[in-house]
Amino acid sequence: MARVKRGTTTHARHKKVLEQSKGFVGRSSTNYRIARERLEKSLQYAYRDRRNKKREFRGLWIQRINAAVREHGLTYSQFICGLKKAGIEMDRKVLAAIAYDDAASFAAIVQKVQAALA
Repeated sequence: MARVKRGTTTHARHKKVLEQSKGFVGRSSTNYRIARERLEKSLQYAYRDRRNKKREFRGLWIQRINAAVREHGLTYSQFICGLKKAGIEMDRKVLAAIAYDDAASFAAIVQKVQAALA
């Protein structure tokens, strides 16, 4: 039976890890063992933060809506209640974008909400 040399496989595996860890600080990008540990941790962070990003953006949208609504004398919760009563079905992402980019359109939405609350 022929002798099996596994250098090419090992080299390919090491090369793949070091390629993915490019940009890490210090030996984390050049030393295989450290790079592998750092890469595994970075993939855990990436998995976790793909979920956390959704939470953080929702919070940002709520803050932007709240700031824009307070200029018109309402609170965020009153505004959301008024939206439901007025039958306006817009998600927070769109509302925040309108509040951020187009104050006149947002003021028109707030007028409808205030009419529904009155």
